[in-house]
Amino acid sequence: MIYIIKFLYSFVLPPGIFVVLLLAASVWLWRKSRKQAMTIAAIALLLYLSVIPLTSQALIKGLERQYDQPGSVGGDVIVVLGGGATRGTPDLGGEGNLSGGAANRLLTAVRLHRATGLPILFSGGQVFSDSGNEADIARRQLIALGVPEGDILVENRSLNTEQNAVYTAALLKSSGLSHPVLVTSAFHLPRAIREFRLAGVEPEPFPTDYLASGGRFAFYPGLLSPSSAAAATAGTAFKEYLGLLALKLR
Repeated sequence: MIYIIKFLYSFVLPPGIFVVLLLAASVWLWRKSRKQAMTIAAIALLLYLSVIPLTSQALIKGLERQYDQPGSVGGDVIVVLGGGATRGTPDLGGEGNLSGGAANRLLTAVRLHRATGLPILFSGGQVFSDSGNEADIARRQLIALGVPEGDILVENRSLNTEQNAVYTAALLKSSGLSHPVLVTSAFHLPRAIREFRLAGVEPEPFPTDYLASGGRFAFYPGLLSPSSAAAATAGTAFKEYLGLLALKLR
């Protein structure tokens, strides 16, 4: 019963309600203009497919499964890419927090640091006027998590993945480092690896922050329920695929 209620609710809340409204408009127009009705119905179908987990997970898995997480690493520095931050928000020992994806990347880097003793380089600046400076926040949090200040490098100017790669490559060179272990979200890694290669760096990939479960596919009705989370995942996947296409055309 709980799952039935969840399924029905998904068509009452956005974005599911918009699919319902478009279908209702299609039915209402059927007698007046079948061509317009079919066009609206097609739009409703495309919207529905773009906001259900069945589609979004398939899209994101195509990115997340391109690199396996290695059992051990052999680089000389752990490079972590930012992924969003807030400013003016309370945090232990200061203000500003990394977003969920960026925090997951940071947590992975700390665990790798403890396992290997490698220094950590965090790359990411203040992307928007109302967001936090990712590298500066990460530095404070790394120190709070017990990482020695001498093992922390920050690149706090970059605004996108291309700048992450270019500015990090320069910092690595000036620091005498050349074999980075690149830690970022699994869906982001294919594009990040290509950007670093264009910047003259060959990183060792270390995916984390997975959005889709692994293992064998298991179907359940919830995969057909529209949700804002599925829409966000699909949007993330489309952004990465478009970014990869732009890199091929560069």
